Amino acid sequence: MSTTPLPGIGVQYDLTTREHRHLSVVAHRDGTRTVNLYRADDPDACAQSLHLTGAETASLIDALLPAHHSPNALHTTDLGLVAERIELSGHSYWNGRVLGETRMRTETGVSIVAVLRRAEARPSPAPDFRLAGGDTLIVIGTREGVDAAAAILGRE
Repeated sequence: MSTTPLPGIGVQYDLTTREHRHLSVVAHRDGTRTVNLYRADDPDACAQSLHLTGAETASLIDALLPAHHSPNALHTTDLGLVAERIELSGHSYWNGRVLGETRMRTETGVSIVAVLRRAEARPSPAPDFRLAGGDTLIVIGTREGVDAAAAILGRE
């Protein structure tokens, strides 16, 4: 990847892919981006250009970054919150214990907004809700908080 300052405009990033395709992204000073794909037979001729808003750019980054992808992720927001599913194993330390014992909100800042058990959903479970192996907890919080929650709930 090469970087070229564009005075008064922003910065252009150029990339040649493994398949020898030329792609550039112009990061405009106003937060928008222009993505350009150049012709395969003439890498100096632009074949397609796409202008993205700041929000569209953020969505594209979310889709491209593997760290953001999780098969358990339900949703992410511009506020930095993530909703995710965390399943308790049958050998979980928390199997048979009440939800309040996890101290989830205190320890991680994450809220457990629902528990799925077999074909049933328990929204807003109370601290005295008894957990069972196989339960799927729907949690919401920051990425760091959700990761910490998964570590706590993964305890065996």
